[in-house]
Amino acid sequence: MFPTDTLYGLGADAFSPEAVGRVFDIKGRASSSGLPLLIADTADLDMVAVDITGLALALAEEFWPGPLTLVLRRSDRVPAIATGGLDTVAVRIPDHPVPRALARSVGRPITGTSANRTDGPDPVTAGQVKESLGGAVDYIIDAGPSPLGAPSTILDLSGARPALLRAGAVPREALELACGTPID
Repeated sequence: MFPTDTLYGLGADAFSPEAVGRVFDIKGRASSSGLPLLIADTADLDMVAVDITGLALALAEEFWPGPLTLVLRRSDRVPAIATGGLDTVAVRIPDHPVPRALARSVGRPITGTSANRTDGPDPVTAGQVKESLGGAVDYIIDAGPSPLGAPSTILDLSGARPALLRAGAVPREALELACGTPID
């Protein structure tokens, strides 16, 4: 477990099916629900996504690092278990040094789902993670509370038009302005 700019995250090597499977087990999450992936730098985007559009790059330039998760077409390098078998992947660069350093040190993306049981309260401190998940996790990195305390906004760019999948820390209005179009 580690802090991000939004919430505490449950991390594992996103390219290891065994590690990703353990994240699903710890969370009690259905394997059909993909996990968001965290990368260290925009240059790492091609590790997880293909057919990256100009709009995706423009949004990354404006909102990363930060609380915007983009849903893009999945690269074959990403194990299907990490995306719930979907052909898309949710990815972001958090505005917090800890998860970026972790992803950079393993040289691959890490999972970035919230460090709680599915449908449990969002954890913003290491103490909340310990209370929720206890001994189920190997390590908890306590670097203070997550600054935003709200989940990231999820924007799907895999279709013909941008679609807001989850409202979060980045307001819809800011996304519509950056996209130059209304968002579904």
